[in-house]
Amino acid sequence: MRIVVISDLNSQYGATTYEPEVAQAIALIPDLGPDFVLAGGDMIAGQKRELSNGQVQAMWDSFDRVIRRPLDLAQIPFGFTMGNHDGSGAVSGGQLTFARDRAIASDYWNRINPALPFIDRAQFPFYYSFLQDQVFYLVWDASTAQLDQQQLAWVEQQLASEPSQSAKARLVIGHLPLYPVAVNRDRPGEFLNNADQLQQLLERYKVQAYISGHNHAYYPGRSGPLELLNAGALGGGPRQLLGSDLAPYKTLTIIDLFWQPVVRQRYTTYRLPELSVVDITTLPASIVSEYGTLRRYDLE
Repeated sequence: MRIVVISDLNSQYGATTYEPEVAQAIALIPDLGPDFVLAGGDMIAGQKRELSNGQVQAMWDSFDRVIRRPLDLAQIPFGFTMGNHDGSGAVSGGQLTFARDRAIASDYWNRINPALPFIDRAQFPFYYSFLQDQVFYLVWDASTAQLDQQQLAWVEQQLASEPSQSAKARLVIGHLPLYPVAVNRDRPGEFLNNADQLQQLLERYKVQAYISGHNHAYYPGRSGPLELLNAGALGGGPRQLLGSDLAPYKTLTIIDLFWQPVVRQRYTTYRLPELSVVDITTLPASIVSEYGTLRRYDLE
């Protein structure tokens, strides 16, 4: 099975245009032969209260025209997680700070009503689950650093469910990563709180990988048995990896899933616009921060 992962597609606040690499990637994807496309969040450039309702809606209209509709015409299923710029779940004084952004995002996605084989869509598009080609996907709302108790209870119920446990593989997708991997993303608020406990939860239910964006730097890592795919940015602002002198670059990643003799994944990642394959051995063997250590996924 082949999955294409794209993430962090947006440009500057309020932009209704995308950088050339985004259009390049969308045109390329059908030729890669994917069974599925996953977006790691930040599909538009919101999260600014000064933007008008019309500006936010115009960004979703542009996303629909440039990204979603071409994939739909190519008959490639599309799943996604909400990024902080799409509809942040930040709360201040007990109220959603970006309630307007979330309402417009919810209206857009429920109007589109993507043809995903949902297991639970009661809170769609913020968190939901579906079963596609014998892979159970759980999308949680990691648009902020904190998953609330209601969502965590739902996560455990979904991962323990029969559709999840009878699937060949389980993948979890969210915008913020468990642990930081990029320069200036290694401070609280830029990755999930209580990452160790979240990792234990995913391991308990035999999740193969957690796929995230937000750090704008590609790093296929591992913490214990759990793989952590940090998708790089396809849009503006790629970042440098912690502890690396490699210049930042934009990426698109292919995940090939193999079932035999055991379930395993292989990542092939392209730099854009030149479409050269990233040599994994050029990436740091490990990424160390005060919040956690990741080992490169190909190393024991």
